[in-house]
Amino acid sequence: MQTLAEVEEGKSVRIVEIMGGYGLISRLLRLGIIKGVVVSVVRNRGPVVLRFGDSIFAIGRGMAMKILVEEVVRVEQ
Repeated sequence: MQTLAEVEEGKSVRIVEIMGGYGLISRLLRLGIIKGVVVSVVRNRGPVVLRFGDSIFAIGRGMAMKILVEEVVRVEQ
């Protein structure tokens, strides 16, 4: 497992755990980022830019370091 701050650009990952307090969890909840959600990392220099559904947004590196993720393996058909 790795943190969201360590994910390469272009990869999709599933949120496994958020290791933060009420403020962090409530901010992410307002964005729709909860355990089990799959996000794509658009950019990982400075703030981490994520794509989630039809939305693109940025979160700070400190916040990204508190989010544990696992890589999503895509099966081609």
